[in-house]
Amino acid sequence: MSSNLKVAPGSHTEPVRGGNFYRLAIVGAASLKGKEVAEVLNDRNFPSIDVKLLDDDESLGKLESVGDEVTFIQNVRTEQFQNIDFTFFASDAESTRKNWKTASNAGSAIIDLSSALEDVPNAVVRSPWIERQLGQPLIPELQPGPAVVAHPAAVVLALLLLRVQKAGSVRRAVATVFEPASEHGQKGMDELHEQTVNLLSFQPLPKNVFDTQVAFNMVERYGEHSAPSMATLESRVLKHYQRIAGKDAPLPSVLLVQAPIFHGHAFAVHIELGQTADVESISQALTGEHVKLTSGAEDAPSNVNAAGQADIQVSIAPDASQPNSVWLWAASDNLRIAATTAVECAETMAATRPRGKIQ
Repeated sequence: MSSNLKVAPGSHTEPVRGGNFYRLAIVGAASLKGKEVAEVLNDRNFPSIDVKLLDDDESLGKLESVGDEVTFIQNVRTEQFQNIDFTFFASDAESTRKNWKTASNAGSAIIDLSSALEDVPNAVVRSPWIERQLGQPLIPELQPGPAVVAHPAAVVLALLLLRVQKAGSVRRAVATVFEPASEHGQKGMDELHEQTVNLLSFQPLPKNVFDTQVAFNMVERYGEHSAPSMATLESRVLKHYQRIAGKDAPLPSVLLVQAPIFHGHAFAVHIELGQTADVESISQALTGEHVKLTSGAEDAPSNVNAAGQADIQVSIAPDASQPNSVWLWAASDNLRIAATTAVECAETMAATRPRGKIQ
């Protein structure tokens, strides 16, 4: 985060709003992504004078912490968006589609973590990590369209493949992405937990989210009544990858597999180069911001080790049967990467709105 966006010491008072302090709203504040956004905002010292926590009726009145303060979750109403500079939509797609225009018409910049707005005119799928990797300049916009947070798996794959490409031409990349239950929110986490308990006690399995058994199981397709389908999620990962990585990036073949894990993505990526693969040069190419290379057993990439970390954990192994290929085994915290992407999008948008909301 650039130094001009750091919070100045002292209490937040109304007159300070002219000094680059902003009012924020988080729709879906009780969701896994909403809670993560609030935490990242605090960790990065985003210059906020006020943060409204909004959610549906089930979450009204709940207490949530924002930094050192505790506040109530309020209902999503039109008046809640008045004088709001940035609105983070961290709830489900239906809630985003229902409320985003109200927030936008009130003058708020929109950051969408639900992917509901990915095909809306003027919306841009964004990953500041990838924008910096590609050296893309920040183009100031007084009235930017919605910023759609790139799928965290797309961000990981784009960053890894763009860096490997610096070590040599990539002929082909194939990625198996192990999907955690938390990508389906708290309901997905709860269903995996309930299925696990019920299996051990020989009880019927709840299947409201996945419509199939995911506990003690790995599947590449959900049941027919599950939405979104696995095919839809695969398509989204590839679409977001192409939008953030650009036409010159290698396009991977991607297979999503629902794994019986609660949190964190894991990736098995096979990369075929145009020449003999040099593990050392690939390691050097991968080294940099947001990537942590590991070699020992204790810190080997895993969804457990990645929990709560913003970095992507990566290990490299040569392909024993193909001298021009390597395997990457990687793990990342899906919620942390999504929330970090959302907050960094707001930071870059704040840099073009130095005096708060433009009326």
